[in-house]
Amino acid sequence: MSAAASSLNLLITVLFWLSVAGLTVGMARRAALWRAGREAPVAWLGLLAIPKRYFVDLHHVVARDPYIARTHVATAGGAIAAMALVALNYGLMLYAAALNTAIGLCALLMLVGVLFVWHRRRTPPARLSRGAWMRLPWMLAAFALGLLALGLIPLQLVSGASALATVVLLGLGAWTLTIGATRGGPMKHALAGLLHLAFHPRPERFKQVAGGTPTTALKVLKLEQGELGVGKPVEFRWNQLLSFDACVQCGKCEAACPAFAAGQPLNPKKLIQDMVTGMAGGSDANFAGSPYPGIPLGGHQGSPLEAIVPGLISSDTLWSCTTCRACVQECPMLIEHVDAIVDLRRHQTLQFGAVPGKGPEVLANLRETGSAGGFDLGVRYNWALDLNVRQISAGHPVDVLLLVGEGGFDMRYQRSLRALVKVLQAAQVDFAVLGSLENDCGDVARRLGDEATFQNLAQQMIAQLSAFTFKRIVTADPHVMHCLRNEYPALGGHYEVLHHTGFMASLVSQGKLKPRAAADSEQRFTYHDPCYLGRYNGETEAPRELLKLLGLSLHEMERHGMRGRCCGGGGGAPLTDIPGKQRIPDIRIHDARTVRADTVVVACPNCTAMLEGVVGPRPEVRDIAELLAAALEH
Repeated sequence: MSAAASSLNLLITVLFWLSVAGLTVGMARRAALWRAGREAPVAWLGLLAIPKRYFVDLHHVVARDPYIARTHVATAGGAIAAMALVALNYGLMLYAAALNTAIGLCALLMLVGVLFVWHRRRTPPARLSRGAWMRLPWMLAAFALGLLALGLIPLQLVSGASALATVVLLGLGAWTLTIGATRGGPMKHALAGLLHLAFHPRPERFKQVAGGTPTTALKVLKLEQGELGVGKPVEFRWNQLLSFDACVQCGKCEAACPAFAAGQPLNPKKLIQDMVTGMAGGSDANFAGSPYPGIPLGGHQGSPLEAIVPGLISSDTLWSCTTCRACVQECPMLIEHVDAIVDLRRHQTLQFGAVPGKGPEVLANLRETGSAGGFDLGVRYNWALDLNVRQISAGHPVDVLLLVGEGGFDMRYQRSLRALVKVLQAAQVDFAVLGSLENDCGDVARRLGDEATFQNLAQQMIAQLSAFTFKRIVTADPHVMHCLRNEYPALGGHYEVLHHTGFMASLVSQGKLKPRAAADSEQRFTYHDPCYLGRYNGETEAPRELLKLLGLSLHEMERHGMRGRCCGGGGGAPLTDIPGKQRIPDIRIHDARTVRADTVVVACPNCTAMLEGVVGPRPEVRDIAELLAAALEH
């Protein structure tokens, strides 16, 4: 072995251990930022689950974009394998030629991936961050070329110049992957991301059975212990702070966000990066992505102990969110944006009562009357007086308890509810309603951050339901379904809750209903997925199956199913009413016009109200129950 080759081996060993030391110190400093947050359970066994969560759960999301999936597999896979071999061959000073060859082959795979990264960055989509991210392909390429030279240049050909070039290339890459990453550089996501998978704030996401209900319930605030949401970065749980550091700034959340598309001052990607800025201290002047619409960069700053609102973000940013979870659905790093936003809202609401628009009036109505509109609960079912719908009573069990939610007070949606009742009666379903005993489920209060009002309403509802005997609850409101099915269990309410689309589909498939072909089957239909039915509860097929049973062919909008576009009606957004350049429902109706739909089929009272509120020529909006009821009459 030549003197140059021996020197190279020794230099690589020194560089490896210096990198390990730098990474260790840097990670300790970064971890100190996370540990400043509130306590959260530490499940150390999560470390053993990282491979499964990385290769299955994370890549299940990444694989939606085949280009990026293949790029990630080649780049990350080649780099990890090569670094593992370097640790073995140079960290342990084996200096085996065979291991060098393996390092070179892995580096070649990494280099192929880096070429795809470079190509992507030549003309990056608007959602991608620039700045340091534009230099990342070159830094990764330097590392890959250094590994390639290390692995494939025969030892007898190594010279002083080639040894120096190899060390310089590897040094640039090592800096990017270690010190640069722990100081907040682009590769920070790789280190924080793996730990985020191990200590995820919502670990139940990884236990979800394929095709089952997503785990989307908000965490209960322990009000009696003084929990009032998050006002400062250090008031997030430590694993939430860790999750913010896992952001790769790909902007998929930005591209999916209905509020951002409408020009409201919200960008989920920037919000997560603002939380990182607040955690580490600084301003948003150096953010290299799209700003919040209408809010220029450089005007906000924060630190771990400073108030997030309005120093780091404006209150309008918080209240623009519809809680539709489109950002969470698209995030390849599995970050929970909505949980963070609701935590921030809780502090604004519970600590300051700072809810904009009609929010305070609605919250007051909920507290005083049990209805968002301040209505007398006794009139919730007036629309059903002529339909002979019975009210449930103690000692008289029923199969189905029908809950209608706030839609029962809306004259337009009462038509949909009447259609649903006629369907249930035609199928001879044994059902009853709560009548004047049904108060609001608490959904709007909780999304607006008023956890106290939500818990009071939920406890009232649970107490009412405990007095009666029924097998299951059916509702036409996905928000009611979500609250009772997913969020009431934490307060002691456990029920089987079905959405009317799935229940009606089962009635037809079981032969209990025999609809005739729809009279208007020649029209073009499209189906709009409610966020709280699809993304929140995983139900996208039952409505489509029911429409198929009615003989209606669907013309799907570009964004549908689990990736459907929000109508703008969730999260209390119509109440806070933050202005933008256009309205979210206008964008959704544009989607329907694009597929030349004559009718938009809906399955949620919020969607009905929002889409029918679009002015000008538009498709007809009809609830799926109305279509089934009409098919039974023909």
